[in-house]
Amino acid sequence: MAILEEAFSPGAVVSDVARQYEVSTSLIYQWRREAMAAQEPMGFVAATVCEAPDDAGRRGADHPVIIVEFARGGRVSISASASPALVTAALRALR
Repeated sequence: MAILEEAFSPGAVVSDVARQYEVSTSLIYQWRREAMAAQEPMGFVAATVCEAPDDAGRRGADHPVIIVEFARGGRVSISASASPALVTAALRALR
């Protein structure tokens, strides 16, 4: 999956990525076809990293540290105290 993300990220050249990982370009395209045909669609999104406000450390562990906004309108806020299982379940539910 990481190779696909890298190969099809903006500005990437598939042949350069294939050469870096020592695989053929046709194999990367085959992996992409298989991923697109799978039940869980693969997607690429831009991420925006924002500076934390000065008072971020004083707000406690329940303050959201990650906010995910989905293209179809879903939104989830994830606190630093959230367990990995809870985060995974929430993201799958909002997909």
